[in-house]
Amino acid sequence: MLENVWVIPAIPFATFWGILFFGKRLPHKGAELGIGALSLCFALSLVTGAAWIDRVDNPPVSDHTTEQATEHATGGSEIDGTEHAQVAGGDSGTGIGVLGAAAIEEAEEHIAVDAVVQQWTWWQNGGIEFTVGTMVDGLTAMMLLVVTVVSLLVHIYSTDYVGGDRRYTHFFAFLSLFSASMLMLVMAENTLQMIVGWELVGLCSFVLIGHWWEEKPNSDAALKAFLTNRVGDIGMLIGVITLFFAANQTWSIVEINSMANAGQISHTALLVASLCLTAAVMSKSGQFFLHTWLPDAMAGPTPVSALIHAATMVVAGVFMVARLYGVFWDGFSIGTSNINVLAVVGGFTTIVGGVLAFVQADIKKVLAYSTISQLGYMVMALGVGAWTAGLFHLFTHAFFKACLFLGSGSVSHAVHSFDMVKDMGGMRKWMPHTFRTFMIGSIALAGIPPLAGFWSKDEILAGASQLGGGGDGYPVVLVMGFITAGLTAAYMTRCVYLTFFGEYRGHTPVEKLHESGPRITLPLWILAGLAIVAGLANLPGDSIVPDGWALRFEHFVEPTGAYFPAISHPHFSGLTALVSIAVAGLGVAIGYAFYFRQLGPHGLTQRSTVAKAGYTFLENRYYLDHLYTGVIAGGTKGPIARAAYWTNQNIIDGIVNGVGISARRIGLWVYDKIDQGIVDGTVNGLGLGAGAGGEVLRETQTGRVQQYASVLFGSTLVLALVIALVIV
Repeated sequence: MLENVWVIPAIPFATFWGILFFGKRLPHKGAELGIGALSLCFALSLVTGAAWIDRVDNPPVSDHTTEQATEHATGGSEIDGTEHAQVAGGDSGTGIGVLGAAAIEEAEEHIAVDAVVQQWTWWQNGGIEFTVGTMVDGLTAMMLLVVTVVSLLVHIYSTDYVGGDRRYTHFFAFLSLFSASMLMLVMAENTLQMIVGWELVGLCSFVLIGHWWEEKPNSDAALKAFLTNRVGDIGMLIGVITLFFAANQTWSIVEINSMANAGQISHTALLVASLCLTAAVMSKSGQFFLHTWLPDAMAGPTPVSALIHAATMVVAGVFMVARLYGVFWDGFSIGTSNINVLAVVGGFTTIVGGVLAFVQADIKKVLAYSTISQLGYMVMALGVGAWTAGLFHLFTHAFFKACLFLGSGSVSHAVHSFDMVKDMGGMRKWMPHTFRTFMIGSIALAGIPPLAGFWSKDEILAGASQLGGGGDGYPVVLVMGFITAGLTAAYMTRCVYLTFFGEYRGHTPVEKLHESGPRITLPLWILAGLAIVAGLANLPGDSIVPDGWALRFEHFVEPTGAYFPAISHPHFSGLTALVSIAVAGLGVAIGYAFYFRQLGPHGLTQRSTVAKAGYTFLENRYYLDHLYTGVIAGGTKGPIARAAYWTNQNIIDGIVNGVGISARRIGLWVYDKIDQGIVDGTVNGLGLGAGAGGEVLRETQTGRVQQYASVLFGSTLVLALVIALVIV
């Protein structure tokens, strides 16, 4: 399966065309094709994951593997290895004896397991071969599992949520294409192929966000997402092109990373490429200041919000950094510095998103800003060198955030609104399943042990405190992470209270409120269950758990080949864990006191001008939308457009018209003076002269022979005289 993993994205891609052409003729309007395809993809992803686990636990035996194991077992000396084998009673020819074999078994953790790469020639141009293929390692296997699980559950959920929709079949077709695009992205063998998958998920998100395009806010949100991502995609293109030329004209991800790790690419080129690719991360993964499209994308159907904001499009940027980590590791000097662009962007984004979540009335926008904040955590982790922690948080976040988004859709399905403040409250009475699963997702998101979010968040904070140059950590980023931990717990307490506690404030009659059907609640319970147990995948070691259970995610997912840098790993810190728990607990306590117990300074914005100004600043989302829409876009359409039009009419058109008028006047002068006066005058004069000469000669034509003879003799005489004179 590792060699034939291309089948997995091919299935939903074929399903996309099948639903488009035949979906409306099927009993369930094409939904059955989408669910069947994703079920098969999920099964194949499990097979792929099992095959990779087996490959890691039983590395392929080769001369290279034997050399690695022997070197590790003998301290790197070939002679010592031979002597050791002889003493152990082994074969000196092989250099491996009884103790050598035991050492190899003991050294399995240190043997590099290369990715399984398949390549086919796409085309050739200028002596350069362009390939298409697959690259499967632990990262690929993990992403395949996450994408197929969430996508399958979203498909099932959607059969109820968008049932009877005017474009039901169209919706499922593009869900399948979206899944295929993301699956293709995560197994891309080269950067060109990665760009294709990258752009396809952007295209599908544009279509799905604008699913109800008849309403202008929806089409505006789709355009905003598309155009904002194009800004960052320019950085993606420049970064990929820079790496192509810097790495001796190769698109191969393995070769680019390997050359970066081996110091075969200049640091300047890696730095330029890293900065450009970071711009792509900022747009696709919602990092400050290109995050503004993501909350507006909530205009799409809730299943789309869950799919985009949990496991697919928004984590594409995080995945890209993880896949090209050799480039970022060396370009930003992550292992030897205590601050870098990636860590700062991620850390700042965590706070920006967390603060904005407090002032939202729309439950989906609370979760959208929460996603921005958690994506910041992932980017921050990669920036401080905690690769495994960042990807582990991607893994756990996919489940509890999908659970929360689908839970918000379940509530809105009952009250026909997403406004927590005006249309919800006390919903736990009528929707117990949605309430319980939402609570599980909220606790996991807040980082409360023992749920999944705690384990992944704690690893990130441990990395920020222990990694970096000299082992001094990234103190500024660590503080940002702790602040975000408190903010997350507080705004989720607010969200839970406004939605499920207090008095019902909605307009839908109470007698019509009811729990959602099984096609909605079943995916919620599955995701809630995963939010509980997913953290067990990477429990810390240090005698906290048995060795066979510890750090399984790190063991199977983190690459060990030459294409991955030699990173350090933080150890479990009880102090860091206690501080993060205390900060999260403080956030919950403040939220509980303020909302549940009605303590604290309520109505502060009415009494304090400063508080009102701060709230207005947050309510307007730091005025970034005003900057982009009002100043930049509005300026382009307004003053700049008018200035350009005036320049066009008065300068450019003036020059063009002036040249035309001058050319016309010169032409008239040439016609009158030269053509008519000189050229035609000369021709006419020659004609008149010829005519006059003809008239003179015509008079000599008398018809008398004597006259002709005299002229002939006269002419002969003249000719004779001329000849005589010339000869003499």
